[in-house]
Amino acid sequence: MHYDNRPIGVFDSGVGGLTVLKTLSQLLPDESFVYYGDSLHAPYGEKSRQEILTLSKKAVRYLLDKNVKALVLACNTATSTTKAELMRLYPNIPIFGIEPALKPAVKDKHKHILVLATPLTLKLEKFQKFQYQLNQYMEQTTIHVLPCPGLANAIEKDVIAPGRRETEIFLDELLKPYRRVPVDAVVLGCTHYPLIKDSIKKYFNEPEVYDGYTGLGRHLKTTLEHAKKLADNRNTQTITFLSSDQQLVESGLYNQVFDAYDHTEGSFQ
Repeated sequence: MHYDNRPIGVFDSGVGGLTVLKTLSQLLPDESFVYYGDSLHAPYGEKSRQEILTLSKKAVRYLLDKNVKALVLACNTATSTTKAELMRLYPNIPIFGIEPALKPAVKDKHKHILVLATPLTLKLEKFQKFQYQLNQYMEQTTIHVLPCPGLANAIEKDVIAPGRRETEIFLDELLKPYRRVPVDAVVLGCTHYPLIKDSIKKYFNEPEVYDGYTGLGRHLKTTLEHAKKLADNRNTQTITFLSSDQQLVESGLYNQVFDAYDHTEGSFQ
């Protein structure tokens, strides 16, 4: 059997993509990864599409220079705005993205689904079309869409400077209108949000939370398997952390967030 031991490149606007990386590293234990977080320019959710495309192209070229065999856009906003263009520019490398996992939440027949995402992700035509299509086939299900301007930035700052309480303040204001809504499912449409998943769940009666990471991991593994590009790095997985803000790497912050995040429990200690 043919193997490809080159690493998989994972890219996000900052620390949020580390939640995706943690899940992928567990689902594909034989694979190695190179992670690049563009923390100097985080967050992406409130930038223009052209700004995001420019920054994403720069990050992709950086990862390609590291000889990666596949690319994962671990950022909902970057996926929604740039994936199609990046696939056109780089047709010789498989590119994967992460998008709000609304479909599985609807499929599980929840009655009140709350979608949290950046303003840009939610206002893009792709998401709105998808939401409209799902609405046509739903019975007794209500989708509540909540733009969260500033939340990703608050999380990024709180992670970088532990002890801050900016995220708590944001959450309280954002979710206050939904306290009386019987939300039974929450879709996290930004990879920063799983870092505060346990805090979000406390606002409701233990809702089921969807992030789409497991589905992404399975798709990535299947694609690599069909292309005969799976690794044979048995028990030798390596993960390299890189950032546009070198201080975050040198301080070990990325490593700390990666180690502390528990995808199964949905917590970050």
